[in-house]
Amino acid sequence: MTVDLTVATAAASISPTRPGLGRLLRIAIQDLRGNLRSFSVFLACLALGVAAIAGVGTIADAVKSGLDTKGRVLLGGDLALSRMHVRASAPERAWLETKGELSEIATLRAMARRPGAEALRASALAEVKAVDTRYPLTGKLTLETGDDARPLLDRGLTAVVDRLLAERLGVGIGDGLMLGDSEVVIAGFVGHEPDKLAAQASFGPRVLISLETLAATGLAKPGSLTRWTYRLAVPDGAVSAPEDFEGFRKETRAAFPEAGFQIADRRDPAPGVRRAVDRLGQFLTLVGLTTLLIGGAGVANAVAAYLDRKRRTIAVLRALGASSSSILAIYHIEILLLASIGIGIGLVAGMSLPAAGVGLLGDMLPFPIDIVVTPLRLLLATAYGVLVALLFAMWPLGRIEHVSAALLFRDEINTTRQRPSWPFLLATAIALALIASLAVLTAEDRRLALYFVGGLSALFAVFLWVGRLVPWLAGRWPSPARPESRLAVRNLAGPGSLARTATLSLGTGLSLLVAIALVDRSLVAELEGGLPERAPSYFFLDIGKGEIGPLSTLLDTSGGQVSTAPMLRGRLVALKGKPVEEIEAPPGAEWVLSGDRGLTFSEAPPATSRIVDGTWWPKDYAGEPLVSFDVELAKNLGLAVGDTLTVNVLGRNVTARIANLRTVDWDRLAINFVMIFSPNTLASAPYNVLATLSFPEQPQLAQEARLIQAV
Repeated sequence: MTVDLTVATAAASISPTRPGLGRLLRIAIQDLRGNLRSFSVFLACLALGVAAIAGVGTIADAVKSGLDTKGRVLLGGDLALSRMHVRASAPERAWLETKGELSEIATLRAMARRPGAEALRASALAEVKAVDTRYPLTGKLTLETGDDARPLLDRGLTAVVDRLLAERLGVGIGDGLMLGDSEVVIAGFVGHEPDKLAAQASFGPRVLISLETLAATGLAKPGSLTRWTYRLAVPDGAVSAPEDFEGFRKETRAAFPEAGFQIADRRDPAPGVRRAVDRLGQFLTLVGLTTLLIGGAGVANAVAAYLDRKRRTIAVLRALGASSSSILAIYHIEILLLASIGIGIGLVAGMSLPAAGVGLLGDMLPFPIDIVVTPLRLLLATAYGVLVALLFAMWPLGRIEHVSAALLFRDEINTTRQRPSWPFLLATAIALALIASLAVLTAEDRRLALYFVGGLSALFAVFLWVGRLVPWLAGRWPSPARPESRLAVRNLAGPGSLARTATLSLGTGLSLLVAIALVDRSLVAELEGGLPERAPSYFFLDIGKGEIGPLSTLLDTSGGQVSTAPMLRGRLVALKGKPVEEIEAPPGAEWVLSGDRGLTFSEAPPATSRIVDGTWWPKDYAGEPLVSFDVELAKNLGLAVGDTLTVNVLGRNVTARIANLRTVDWDRLAINFVMIFSPNTLASAPYNVLATLSFPEQPQLAQEARLIQAV
């Protein structure tokens, strides 16, 4: 019989009196000497899971810290007010200028053309940005050469463009570029645009011009989809605390209740970026926690195997008078020491990997990021590591109670199948509850976290049951003829069977891998299967009222199907009389409240929609403003037929009553709107027209080229 030399020291320390914590710690450290190699799986499982959680948290904090520290430059000021269609009036400008230095910007989409060219390649969709002389209030607009680009915009009809646009059109510096009614000269290529991240979604390469040049092009006509943005740089300290920003919003709405400005501040300069970072961080943290929990089976196996080798040592300690509480304390200390090593390795790796990634990818990031290590993130990763270690180590530790001194004199039946006493079961349940509570309470989307906890719990329960089923089936399986097979089956059914832990580890791990693969394949299939067989070939935007007739006639000659709809942009400002800022929208519907939406009006319901509640308004309706709303979004927002909503259109609040709810098939890629108003609501407003062209059969490239050339 071989027993560790530490037993003698332990026995002398423990008997006859109960030792203190310091003595137990020394015994635990002595007992661990030379055994660390046995815990390589234990350490690896904890380190990987903790590193994933700490690393994800560090990256999320770094991005949010970058938004906080660089927010003023990214936004282009301390505050930004924007709206579609309508330029700020003189009273609005005068009021804003009392708050700080003001800069005006206009953005819109337009076709940029190479002068005198007739080929299809001579035109391209571009994102036009017109700025005043104060732009940029913060940061610096530079050329690819690093020189200041701002003075070039004040040299008459000049533009600074993305190199991509020049390559598409085959033009260079000094060449002309047609924008609307005017020809501008390309003065340089954009190198760095400080506030680019704060812009709305871009649909083409950037063209920067002055506001005077924009006026000369004639692009910003009434009804055109032009976004007017006003950046404010306030005096130092005037706006710093969150309540200062909220106070400015309230003051602005009180001064101009129907202005319809969408207000952003330097705390969240890019639309939705902070929320996207929070959600991505939550998702990846849950993935890291899943990795940690799956590795927990490895933790349990390592602890069980180690304690199994220590059974005779434990028996000697009992024979020499050691109490159960002292023995349990020693091995609890050992597990906590090992968990501390694994967690420490994971924390170091979690803090180091983001720094290395930012160092390698720093030039590709939209703004500089400084790695910030917050104690809260490290504490969260540590808490997960400790709880998972205790969760999976508590069960094998509880079986120490079943090891008696009689093991020294005769073989004892293997105790691995015996259930620990109730204190250990309670401790296991508490650790599990704390992990679930921590995952839910620290989540940005608690509903998603609850789904995660429920799904993972069900997965573990299923494979624990399968782990019990395998030994039961193996014990009743007919004895195979081959000795190797017979021995394998008997080992599965025996008291020391690893079927339960192996099934749990492999089953949960493979299930998650298969789930990820299925989700990926399902998303691809949904995107591919949801697309119509014949989607519109072309979308035509910003068509003037006087241009839609000739354009439709021209498109009709192509043999394709033309669909048109009047279009404005407006922002929801209230639902059922409640401001949208006070509404907690669910994740699937918040996008409707967070910016401008396309608006239209129609006498008849769309052919692609189906009315599911309410009725459509009659022809030549002239009553109170009515609106048709998407049924799914209405459910998420708590709207029903008869409720009211208020939209700000062209700087005026319009309140309409919901007349009906209809289905909207976004997958068709046809003209669709969340809100369709009765004609008497918007028909008198200045608007442009949206059109699509669909071909029944795929046309030849030459046919398309001639059509677009004619347009």
